[in-house]
Amino acid sequence: MVTATTPYGGSFLVEPAVPGSVFTPERLGDEHRAIGSTVDEFWTRDVAPALDAILRREPGAARAVLRQAAALGLTAMQVPEAWGGLEADLPSIMVAIEGLARDQSYLGWHLGHCGIGMLPLLFYGTDAQKAKYLPRLIPVDMLAAYALTEPEAGTDALAARTRADLSADGRHYLLTGQKMWITNGGEADLFTVFAKVNGTDFTAFLVERAFGVRSGADEHKMGLAGTSTTALYFDQVPVPVENVLGEVGRGHVIALNVLNIGRLELGPNMLGGAKEVLQASLRHAAERRAFGATLDSFGAVREMLAGMVVRMFATESATWRVVGLIEDETTRRRAAGDARLQAEVAAFEEFAAECSIVKVLASEMLGVVADHGVQIHGGYGYHRDYLVERIYRDARINRIFEGTNEINRLNIPRLVARRAARAGRALDGPPPDPAALTAAPATGAAAALDNLRTLVRWLFAAVREQAGEPLREPQELVLRLGDLLIELFTAEAVVCRAEALGPTPSGRLAARIVQVHLHDALSRAAASATTMAPALFGSRARTAVEAILALTTLDPVDTIAARRDIAAAAIAAQRYPFTR
Repeated sequence: MVTATTPYGGSFLVEPAVPGSVFTPERLGDEHRAIGSTVDEFWTRDVAPALDAILRREPGAARAVLRQAAALGLTAMQVPEAWGGLEADLPSIMVAIEGLARDQSYLGWHLGHCGIGMLPLLFYGTDAQKAKYLPRLIPVDMLAAYALTEPEAGTDALAARTRADLSADGRHYLLTGQKMWITNGGEADLFTVFAKVNGTDFTAFLVERAFGVRSGADEHKMGLAGTSTTALYFDQVPVPVENVLGEVGRGHVIALNVLNIGRLELGPNMLGGAKEVLQASLRHAAERRAFGATLDSFGAVREMLAGMVVRMFATESATWRVVGLIEDETTRRRAAGDARLQAEVAAFEEFAAECSIVKVLASEMLGVVADHGVQIHGGYGYHRDYLVERIYRDARINRIFEGTNEINRLNIPRLVARRAARAGRALDGPPPDPAALTAAPATGAAAALDNLRTLVRWLFAAVREQAGEPLREPQELVLRLGDLLIELFTAEAVVCRAEALGPTPSGRLAARIVQVHLHDALSRAAASATTMAPALFGSRARTAVEAILALTTLDPVDTIAARRDIAAAAIAAQRYPFTR
């Protein structure tokens, strides 16, 4: 039963967050910090010395490090204790991912194996399938991979052409087709492969390489140089019928829910990379001199440093807000009698829109942070000897995989509407007349959030009235509506976190970040909304724009001074200035 204070997917559009209910990274406990320390030690001892070999794709280098991770339990964090795992909570997993995200090539191997590689089996496998494969996957005696994408399907995964036809004796499905862009594709031993039974029923299969899977050559990519990314080929590959994963015709459920998890994991993943870029940029700016002074003394450089911190704080706040929502929903469902894994899958499905928000926000944050990092390094940032150059190249793929950012933007409004209807809080009804929407300039964060929520709900109703269900067209309007929902969810997370930090040094810095973030967020919201107005309101567009500007106006704040303070804090700390 959803109550007035029980968040549900998309509820942030309907009602403000209950004070103190938004989870923040400062609420992590000693057990989470211990996980962070373990990961830090593992990175220094095992990953860093092997990183050059991994980046050169030396055979066996990545798998050897993965086996060291397995010895520490890092490949079995989500696995229940009954199956030999740690059964760690979601915050612990997020902490571990951020710590491993110092390099995307190693993390690609790691999450390709124990993330999307193992999770389909973990969440949807039978006891017999788990008993057969988990004891070999956890120690990396077998390496896992996830095979969804096809040359002619891409983002439209359900358009897959790979077929699975039952053999004459009824004992095997014969797989025929091709997959592409498969992480760990050159070395994996077990694949979760999606194919259409009889060409129609989209289904997942557990397919061993030994059954006859062939890999193509490693792709030459813009980034992620140390990962193995290949095509896979299936030519009448026999797969035992007992290796069907889940139900025949229900593969889309597995594919979509695993993608939800991957989208949330991009939050800590991107933050780990961004913190590396920021620290390297701070160090370079403190050492490099120009015109008789260090780079970090110049306002133009400080402007970029502040922008990096603000975007990172916003992404971190939104990510942990979603982690808290999913963890609370998992706990609530377990208390109602659901098994742990069943509860966790259902919680991710409930907050699928919020996972997409994190995916878009985090991937675009790292793109900006990496770009600023290269710019601060100048010519050195363009050289392959420098960390920022590698992270810049590695970052670009994140806006493409786990569903392109455009697909995620389009999905967010649809998911919000669907979840609201399921919770009995349908967002029906015509949009208010623009002339009735007036607002004085917001004098504080709470008023700014109220105005932003009013704006987004108004435009949500207007797009829905024009587009109808299920909010698919016109994409130009739905995309911008997705942007507005991202702005609202993130701004509220930022404000709630700053309030939770209170009158501490970190809280005072967070308050300065709130000033900058709200100023920027409302400016972006105004740009999206005013672009939408003529298409939505026609002859009333001028009145609509006046209402939009009223709802996105703040009392003037000296954000230049605020950015100077934010940059100064990062320069003094020589790292991201918020610690857990």
